Amino acid sequence: MPHTPIPDIPGTLADPTTSHHLSARVAELCGLRENKFPGSQPVSFSSTSLELLENKDFWVCEKSDGVRILVFVVMNGMTGNQEVWLIDRKQRFFSVTDLHFPHWERIDDPLGETILDGELVIDIDPKTHAESLRFYAFDCLVLNGENIMSKPLVKRYARLREWVIAPYERALKQYPEWRDTLPFEVLAKKQELSYHINQVLKVHIPQLQHGHDGLIFTCAETRYVPGTDNMILKWKSPSENSIDFKLELRFPPLPHDHTQPDMAAKPMFYLNTWLGGEDYEYFDEMEVEDDEWEKMKDTGEQMDDRIIEVSWDAERGTWKMLRIRDDKPHANHKSIMEKILVSIEDGVEIDALISHSDAIRAAWKAREARQGGGRPPQPAPIQTQGQGRAAAGAGAAQPPTPGGRGSVGPGMPVTPGTGFGQAQGTPGVMAGLRR
Repeated sequence: MPHTPIPDIPGTLADPTTSHHLSARVAELCGLRENKFPGSQPVSFSSTSLELLENKDFWVCEKSDGVRILVFVVMNGMTGNQEVWLIDRKQRFFSVTDLHFPHWERIDDPLGETILDGELVIDIDPKTHAESLRFYAFDCLVLNGENIMSKPLVKRYARLREWVIAPYERALKQYPEWRDTLPFEVLAKKQELSYHINQVLKVHIPQLQHGHDGLIFTCAETRYVPGTDNMILKWKSPSENSIDFKLELRFPPLPHDHTQPDMAAKPMFYLNTWLGGEDYEYFDEMEVEDDEWEKMKDTGEQMDDRIIEVSWDAERGTWKMLRIRDDKPHANHKSIMEKILVSIEDGVEIDALISHSDAIRAAWKAREARQGGGRPPQPAPIQTQGQGRAAAGAGAAQPPTPGGRGSVGPGMPVTPGTGFGQAQGTPGVMAGLRR
């Protein structure tokens, strides 16, 4: 499937004061020393990654076309209501309404402070061409006030599936009118064992209603790492590997006045790589054909100083622009850019990746025989209220005990100056949200 549109983030953008308090609370929950986007970032796949897939248990899924966001569920200490905020990579907070996450044990009580990681995409129905906004969650950092980032992915994903998504689906089944006003649907992203690459390519991807541009391998054994995580591998065909640069247009001078730029002429297209902070460094020039430049002008878009995604065109011997990436605050850091260049030069084609599946499987089975492997939990039947707890999935811990971290109870302190409290829920709040 070709690239699908990058969605706009729904909701209302928070004012600076609210954003500051929310950002500080997210940092506190995630154990960060500074207020920054806590999401993990993958590294590019290279030939040495094959050995890593043999040595550790990894999961694999398709790499979606969309916007990376975190979903932050929080209790407002002033109103006693649950609120849901979306956080993008620019550390902006968007408030969305009509999205309710119940507690996994009591459907009429709200889930407390929770942070989910995932991708917001536009799914397009192949028959009707109707567009649907969906959030595909693939990880959980905080659950009901408890930081679970130190747990391996196999346990984090189990809690995501059984303690967040399953209760959410039960609530929609019990209150079907909620579905009519959802800002977007929430689903758990499908994962496979790393040696089931063919399953992703031949089963998962053909069923997708959104674009994709590669595969993501995530280690099932390791903790969640904010920032660059060497245990998350982003695979693309070497010819399709892309880099994000900041584009700079340099126009030639006017023929009659060399001190002024000729804005009607075709400029030079400089690609700058990020050094950190607000500093950039020139890397290379992108050649743009005359007809390409005319198309750019026809869009009416300002191209200068934009973050763009490019790939290497081996036939032409230059970079080609794939799309504008306004969802990203900066280009790739120079260190990341250099690693992607290695992947372009030392990349692994899909046939070689698939042919290595047997070796990855053999190594996995050998570890499994010794200690047991980390498999993605399978979907549990949706339970109705009163049937007890949903199965926690492979490797999942038991629910927090009352009074412990993540327990539910009123009377918890409110974060000063915000109204976004640390309370994990108040009995009956969800019932008050019913229509």
